[in-house]
Amino acid sequence: MSQFRTTKAGLVACGVICTFIFLYFGSPGPEEAEEEPAHLAVVECGFYPDELCSALFEGKKAAPQIAQFCKPPHNSEILAHFRTPGNCSRMAWGLHFITRPLSAEEKNFSLAYIISVHKELAMFVRLLRAIYAPQNVYCVHIDEKAPKKVKSAMQSFVNCFENVFISSKTQQAAHDGPKRLQAEINCMRDLVHSTFDWHYVMNLYGQEFPIKTNKEIISYIRTKWKGKNITPRVIPLPNTNPKPVQSPPEPHPKENAHTSPKTRLKQKPPHNLTVYSGSAYFALTRKFVGFILTDPRAKRMLQWSKDVQSPEMHYWATLSQLKDAPGATSDAGWEGNIQATKWRMEEGDGHKGCTGHDAQDTCVYGLGDLPWLVQSPALFAKFEPSTDPLVVACLERWHRLKALRQAEVPAESHWQFPQESHFNSQPHH
Repeated sequence: MSQFRTTKAGLVACGVICTFIFLYFGSPGPEEAEEEPAHLAVVECGFYPDELCSALFEGKKAAPQIAQFCKPPHNSEILAHFRTPGNCSRMAWGLHFITRPLSAEEKNFSLAYIISVHKELAMFVRLLRAIYAPQNVYCVHIDEKAPKKVKSAMQSFVNCFENVFISSKTQQAAHDGPKRLQAEINCMRDLVHSTFDWHYVMNLYGQEFPIKTNKEIISYIRTKWKGKNITPRVIPLPNTNPKPVQSPPEPHPKENAHTSPKTRLKQKPPHNLTVYSGSAYFALTRKFVGFILTDPRAKRMLQWSKDVQSPEMHYWATLSQLKDAPGATSDAGWEGNIQATKWRMEEGDGHKGCTGHDAQDTCVYGLGDLPWLVQSPALFAKFEPSTDPLVVACLERWHRLKALRQAEVPAESHWQFPQESHFNSQPHH
């Protein structure tokens, strides 16, 4: 048994272990479950034990309370590889990247990803190793204003992968705006000119994490969409306002976009196009990407969008409605489960509330949202890892275990995350 340096540390370990005993073998009353143990110090842990993550996924009421007394070393496992660079094989091994296709279906249906990154280096690595497959290809756009250290570290990191590259052009890509849209189109051009053969391209912004495996994403695209583009939440917008004004936030089915004053756009769009509003997230066919890069209507629409805020909410949705566009989805409506979103207005109907906190009428997920997330039909969810790192840490372990269970090839030892059955606890100062 481990020797603790102080009595206080011993009390911490005892408190945590005893709480787990009650969590799994006891049935505390409501008052006992809600009570916070006053004597526990906040501690730092190594790898979170699978027992705690399992309890969170199962919705055990005491699990989030236990979790608040344990804080992981902030991305230390990942960042250590950047502080002590070695050969690429050692890094891929140490970071637990999956280095072979896990099934024949995945091998024969490659995906492309556009990932925009500003400064969340460790979160980017978590995202990439979750969606990484050697048959896929990844274009990474680094914000022009990202710190030099981040740019340098990112370049060294992606150089270790033949199928991951930095976009040939950089933009000062804010969370929304014409520059973000242009950054994605720049990556699309790079992807089309790459030597990789891919079928669909999807976009992410560095703070998402998958809640479906690569195999499940491919199955969803192939069986549900069958060569169609996925541009969710499509609604037509009036376009008679002669002044460029702020575009609406990402719409919601229960919002009436026709009556909101924020949905008015500027002058008449080119080619008499009907402007639609939809999600900034997409899954587009390769042929549609070629259409975007060459069709005169797409080029004029891009030029027209340059002084409209959040044009990515209109551009993809509008062009995907054109009947002669490859993979057109004129009848898709609100379909397309790309991002899992808890809307505040749906509380009590579509979900039981947000256990994290609300931001712009949507939920920033907390530990208590994990059971809802893993049951969601969506492919990805957005997180704020600095708010509660354990949310992503548990989801990452759950996601990897699911991917390996679905694999049709023997798992290599380094594909699995380290498993620990005890806390490496230290008093937090």
